[in-house]
Amino acid sequence: MTTSREVRLKSRPVGLPVADNFEVATVTLPAPGPGEVQVRNSWMTVDPYMRGRMNDVKSYSPPFALGEAMQGGAVGEVIASNDPAYNVGDLVQSNYGWREAYNAQASMVQKLNTFGLPPQAFLGVAGMPGMTAYAGLLRVAALKEGDVVFVSAASGAVGSVVCQIAKIKGHKVIGSAGGPEKVKFLKEELGVDVAIDYKATPNLMKALEEAAPEGIDVYFENVGGEHLEAALNSARPFGRFALCGMISMYNATTPPPGPRNIAQAVGKQLRMEGFIVSSHYDMLPSFHKDLAEWHAAGKIKWKETVLEGIDKAPEAFLKLFSGENFGKMLVKLS
Repeated sequence: MTTSREVRLKSRPVGLPVADNFEVATVTLPAPGPGEVQVRNSWMTVDPYMRGRMNDVKSYSPPFALGEAMQGGAVGEVIASNDPAYNVGDLVQSNYGWREAYNAQASMVQKLNTFGLPPQAFLGVAGMPGMTAYAGLLRVAALKEGDVVFVSAASGAVGSVVCQIAKIKGHKVIGSAGGPEKVKFLKEELGVDVAIDYKATPNLMKALEEAAPEGIDVYFENVGGEHLEAALNSARPFGRFALCGMISMYNATTPPPGPRNIAQAVGKQLRMEGFIVSSHYDMLPSFHKDLAEWHAAGKIKWKETVLEGIDKAPEAFLKLFSGENFGKMLVKLS
């Protein structure tokens, strides 16, 4: 018998989640049944989209059930197998995060070939966040020659990859992040042309105008609010906005006001498209091919913020909303 601790959603948050919305429970796992594997997780991810799943509302992903283990990306090792396709010691990826170990049908996990990358990279730069950046920039925003690119949350797991892909392809990139350390990372390590510290900038709209006096063609949206207003103001005609997330609004208890200058989208003939990365997984082979080449050439860098232990998972999640993560927020489990 294997014991495992798991994080459950105890109550649905109103506004910003708090520690009391979560509980940690201990469960005993039986030996895996026919066609099952037993996996001990080594890493799990926390991501902003999970906040939406804490609400009991219909969305693209079903809500977390109260009193049950939450779900999310994880990487772990097979510790027992009752399926011929998997051996003890195999490294696998799954959506069974928020727990130390689990039993699952073998069809619900995926063998992981790390291609020389650390396993946890497949929860970040080589995983869903990296793929989100790739599809959002190249397909949704339809990046083309000469485009000027503006990225919000540019030092985060998604935004940092967007910045680097745009620079690899030869574009002027403006990134917004909070705090001098993150701005330094954008400038000195990722090579963005202009880095804006939105926390130290009294007027973001003016700051973007100064950073891109010629205007912007592509906006990769991760934040919403004043970032979206600034992008609308600076957009050139026929600009394209890839709407990936709006973390500034996820904990709102009343509907936030819409962008006051949304009418500019009409006169400028802007295209604003929301997207979910799962709709673009046909691009996964090309993403992995390009990422492998960029990594081999030393063109891709990433940051991780790591907390250790399943008990720290709720704290890691909450830190996303105060901007305390630098790059990908991860929890190391073993």
